[in-house]
Order: sequence, then structure tokens, then C-alpha cells
Amino acid sequence: MDYQDFLYNKINIGSDKGFKPLYIPNCLFDFQKSLVDWATWKGRGAIFADCGLGKTLMQLVWAENIVRKTNKKVLILTPIAVAYQTIREAEKFGISECEHSRSGKHTHNIVITNYEKLHLFNPNEFSGCVCDESSILKNFDGAYKQSITQFMKKIPYRLLATATAAPNDYIELGTSSEALGYLGYMDMLNRFFKNGNNNSGASRQFGESVKWRFKGHAEEPFWKWICSWARACRKPSDLGFEDMDFKLPKLIENEHLVESNNPTEGYLFEMTARNFREQRAEKRRTIQERCQKVAELVQDHEQSLIWCHLNDEGDMLTRLIPDSIQVKGGDNDEQKEEKFLAFASGQVKRLITKPKIGAFGLNFQNCSHITFFPSHSYEQYYQGVRRCWRFGQKNDVTVDIVTTKGEIKILNNLKFKSKKADNMFQNLIENMNDVLQINKTNNFTKKEELPSWLV
Repeated sequence: MDYQDFLYNKINIGSDKGFKPLYIPNCLFDFQKSLVDWATWKGRGAIFADCGLGKTLMQLVWAENIVRKTNKKVLILTPIAVAYQTIREAEKFGISECEHSRSGKHTHNIVITNYEKLHLFNPNEFSGCVCDESSILKNFDGAYKQSITQFMKKIPYRLLATATAAPNDYIELGTSSEALGYLGYMDMLNRFFKNGNNNSGASRQFGESVKWRFKGHAEEPFWKWICSWARACRKPSDLGFEDMDFKLPKLIENEHLVESNNPTEGYLFEMTARNFREQRAEKRRTIQERCQKVAELVQDHEQSLIWCHLNDEGDMLTRLIPDSIQVKGGDNDEQKEEKFLAFASGQVKRLITKPKIGAFGLNFQNCSHITFFPSHSYEQYYQGVRRCWRFGQKNDVTVDIVTTKGEIKILNNLKFKSKKADNMFQNLIENMNDVLQINKTNNFTKKEELPSWLV
């Protein structure tokens, strides 16, 4: 490789300017038309829209516009089993040039595959790329983030779509910006933030967590910059449209504290786990009691989505709960997809799996009962709940959180992160609306009189 090739491989190419949409079907709601119109004009952008707002359809319409403009193909990357949902959406709304490819081979204009299969595809064959559930990019050091960002470098048109753009901290938005070809993660930090050492040059090293804060007078420019390449909404009215039927049913969250039959060695009564090591030990020590409680809870519901974190939890739940199936990490992609689709169609009444396997992108509106063992990951909890509690759900959704007295700190931390994430997303929307002048009305009610000397 000569020096010119080296430089070429380093740069991002692609237009910051898209084009006037060539295809806006009537099946889109007004707010969806607005988002697709913006994303197509932009060329490279992000849609941060909540679960059930139709991101899949918007992605497909955006991809169809890129195909018609460039006469080249578009690749849509999705989590496991979401590809089939995307194909069904395409068929439902008459977008016929779609196919699901697991091998890297393709004949249609819109190609859909799982993130795990990205290495099988050649970026030179595509003029556009969509990342569904793009929060996968938030991991600063993650292999997925690096491979996706590298894959998209030479693709001119790019779209990111997710409901949890930055689940814990809005500085994670920098990884999305980098994937789109705008400011890199560290460039963003250096421009808008200072770290705890009161400088902007240090980065995360050896797993160290660095607290970042805005530089003086940098907050408003930061939101304007985000607004230049992203749009966010949790409901249509966030973008200035009527909410219509986009109203969520009631969410009922119940907490169940179970007591262990085997107290911690050396203690007369249960103690709160103080650190990660003790919390892991607490989880393993109380597997049987927690799983038995879940088995009791699901008896009162027609269909249940059961989240776990440990292999031993999943195996025990499968033994305790009749007519249940488990989606394991050891299952191949075809097996996972088959089980997820069986649950989505109502053929399976109890689905047991881990959030890191099935909490992203899947639509389980048919189910209105969820059980959850809490962890420190707010994103896993949010996405796990939103598989069922989403726009289009007809029933109230019940979430049974099963934990122990020893895990109280985990549950409290999850609640803290939930409030923080809600506040952050609301601030994101408000700042964007302020920049875009959305929902801004001027009520001039006070009569002013000119001074006599000016008259």
C-alpha cells in the first residue's frame, strides 16, 4: 500500500447533502414523512425515535429513495431475527425489492442482514447503509463499533435509527457522529467538553471512567451541532405533529423481594451486597428462589416474556415453567429466529432469553407480561420492556421485577439510571426543539407604546 492509498483509507467520503425525496408513500404518517424527508435531504443522518414509531418503515422508504437516486444497492443491518420483521414490513407496504442475506450474496436492491454477518459484505457494492438499533455503536471500544464505522467510511448515504441513542450519557452520541462521518468521538469531546482534570485532551484508559462536563458556553453549540445531523422524538408532538393514536397503554411495574433459603455464610441474616463481586455471588446464591418466584408469576398470564442474565437462570426457568422455550447464546441464527418468530406469532407462550440476545428491535406487542431480574444496565431494561410496551400495544403491560434484599443496590442504581436517561432524552428533545423552533408560538398580548420623543 502506498501513501496515497493509506490516506484514502483514513478518510470518510460521502455527501453532507442528500437530495429531494423521489418516493414518499401515503402509508407514512405526517411525522414519519417529515423525518424521511429530512433524512433523505441530509444524506447522512440519525433518527432517534421511540419504540413503535415506525423506524422500520422509515428506514425502508429512505433506502428505496437511495436506490432510485443512485441505481445502486442499500444494506440494512439489524439485530438477530429483526431482518424477518423488516421483510414483512416491506411486503406489507409494497416495497418488493428486499431480501434477507446471511451469506453475503444478494440479488435485490435492498439487502437486509444481521450485524454478525457484516464481514461477509463488500461496502463497494452499496451506495447506502442503515444501522437499525444503532445504539450498538455507543460502546467506545467495541469491535462492532469499529467494524461498522470502518465499513461505512466509503458509503455516501448513511442512516442510523434507534430508540436509545445514548442510554446513560449524551457524550455517547459521539460514536454515532463518527459513524456518520462527522466529528469523531474524541474530536467531539475536545470541542465541547472538559474532563475531571479540567482539560480536554485525556481519553479513557485502562477502563477508567472519566467524567466530562461542558466547556463554558459550549452547551448551546453542542445541541445545535447534534441538531445538524440528528432528529429525536418519543412521540409525534415532539416534532410539532398531533399524537393521534400514538399513546402508550399503562405500564405496571411490580417489585418482588424474595428471601434466600441459604443465608450468606457467616451472617445471621441477609446483608446488602456492597460491590460487584458480592452482587455476582448474591445472584448465584439465590437462583433457585428467584426462578421459583418467576415460575409462580407467569401462571397468571396467557403469555410471558422472561428475561434472565445467567445460563443457569435460563436453564432452571426452562425446567420450572411448562411450555416454555429458551433462546440461548449457543443457538445458531436460524434457531434464534425461529424461536423469536414462534413467540411473536403466539405459538409459544413463555419465552426465556437474555437481554443481550433478544432485547433489541423485536416486536412482541402480542405479549403484555414481562419478568425481569434487575442488572446495572438501564439500556437492557428499557429495551427489554419496550419489546412489549410500545406504540401499538392494546393492553396494559405488567413488568414483574424479581430480586432479593441483597440486590437492593442494583435495583436502586437501575432506578437512578432510568430517571437520568428520561431527563437526558427530554433535554435532548427540548434543546432540539428550541434550535428548530418547534412548538414555539408567540402570544403578543401586551400593548406597547412608543416614547413621545420617538413619535
